[in-house]
Amino acid sequence: MKLLRHGPATDEKPGLQLPDGTRIDASGFGQDWNEAFFADPQNLDRLREWADANAGSAPVLGDDVRLASCVARPSKIVCIGLNFSDHAAETGQDAPEEPIIFFKATSALCGPNDNLIIPRKSRETDWEVELAVVIGKRASYVSEDDALDHVAGYALHNDYSEREFQIKRGGQWVKGKSCDSFAPIGPFLATPDELENVNNLKMWLTVNGEQKQDGNTCNLIFNIPQLVSYLSQFMTLLPGDVISTGTPAGVGLGFDPPQFLKAGDVVELGIDGLGQSRQVAVDAS
Repeated sequence: MKLLRHGPATDEKPGLQLPDGTRIDASGFGQDWNEAFFADPQNLDRLREWADANAGSAPVLGDDVRLASCVARPSKIVCIGLNFSDHAAETGQDAPEEPIIFFKATSALCGPNDNLIIPRKSRETDWEVELAVVIGKRASYVSEDDALDHVAGYALHNDYSEREFQIKRGGQWVKGKSCDSFAPIGPFLATPDELENVNNLKMWLTVNGEQKQDGNTCNLIFNIPQLVSYLSQFMTLLPGDVISTGTPAGVGLGFDPPQFLKAGDVVELGIDGLGQSRQVAVDAS
């Protein structure tokens, strides 16, 4: 299944994308796609049954309806740094021996096609297409062999970064990762059965129509079972939590000279099987 959320930011509702691409409101199911929903493994089966019975009569969403983040605000967004060797190389760093972990504030979450808000005093706002993993079952000290049993699905994520805030302002990376609108996720969450091979998905990103990133999830240094297991040794992963798995080469910081976003720029990105998204950069008010 493909789970989405829709509506204005003050009144977001659950929805589904059907196999033919039609998007429907799923408010009639009675739950949002949040921690409580993902915590009960029977809910996805119940949702399938609801869709089979009600998809034909549920309200259809028009193209003008805003898409929200495909998951309601999770307890945490955990990100993995330098998880593609080509990206590590373009930043002048060696591939890490263990996953590099940082967080994004959940207030950065937004819809996949919402505007990118360039923060006040920003000079180095950057893009990063990434595969997001959504946790479906509480995970604490899980093995790599059992890790995928704790995954509810996958989504497209643009891990926006303000590089000056991240690198040159002292402290942790979180300062450059957590600005409002820096975590557009969606258009939908795809359950694992929707993807033929999550370890071989083409991922791409363009700025103003010019190709910047062209990668594949087969080049992850630490794969999804490794990441879920590794993170669960340090923290409990809760249902609905998001793990953003890293970006391939082609970020603005990696160009010579570096390229960063300005108001009016249009960023488009996608991953095979997970749709695509589009953000227009605007200055913070």
